[in-house]
Order: sequence, then structure tokens, then C-alpha cells
Amino acid sequence: MTEFVVNGEAVTVDAAPDTSLLFVLRDHLGLTGTKFGCGATMCGACTVHVDGVPTFACVTPVEMAEGAEVTTIEGLGAALGDGETHKLQRAWVAEQVPQCGYCQSGQIMRAAALLEENPNPTREEIVDTMSANLCRCGTYPRIVRAIERAAKEV
Repeated sequence: MTEFVVNGEAVTVDAAPDTSLLFVLRDHLGLTGTKFGCGATMCGACTVHVDGVPTFACVTPVEMAEGAEVTTIEGLGAALGDGETHKLQRAWVAEQVPQCGYCQSGQIMRAAALLEENPNPTREEIVDTMSANLCRCGTYPRIVRAIERAAKEV
């Protein structure tokens, strides 16, 4: 049994300690916004926050989440006190970022961590931070514009 907080709610999960956090979130808790991409920390589709730090959920054993606060795309707005929709989610829509959309939850989670740490990043800082997440559709210019837009929003 592993106990941790997900999107502000305490949970207890009966899963083998080495089960990936990704599969616990998706299969045990029904939070399917976080995606499986590569399973090897190469794409970032599985990015969630563990105690505020962007984390590849695909390779993080659930036992590492014991006592931690985990935030997924489903809880992002509420976790940051922004209501149900986070400013990045609004910017993503305004800039029409998604093409296929598969990587977008991981992209938004990494961008949210960036803006939490640095509310006014330069374009270079955005590109550098976001390089950990891949988009097969190549919507990188729109991703950068969305992060810049969100950074300007109060």
C-alpha cells in the first residue's frame, strides 16, 4: 500500500512498489490525462509534478510517491489556485497548440513548472526547458507562444 496526495486528494493505492506512477495514475486512479509515450524518459508525455518537480511518471516507481504531493494535468488549475483551468491551458487553446494532442498534457505540466519557478522566462529559457518534451507533430513554435502568452497573464 502506498499513500500519497493526488491533485489535493489523499489516496491509498494497492500496487506493487515498483509499479510505475504512470500506470497507478491511469489504471488504479482513472487519471488518464497523463500519457504513456516511450517508457524511457525520452518524450515527456508522462510528465507530472511530484512535490512541484516535473517528473517522468513512466519510470518513477509508485513507492517514490509515498507521502508526496502529485499533480496531474487534471488537477493543475486547482493545484496552483487558478480555478479549474490553468492559464497555460487557456493559452494552449488560444494559440491552437495541439495538433494530435497526445503530448500536450506533459508539455503543459513541464511549462507550468517552468512558470512556477520563473514567471517571466526568456524565449531561450522556454526552449531549453521544453527540450525535455517531444512533440511528433512539431508544434514547438505554438508551444513557445503559448508559454509566452501565459507568462504575460496575471
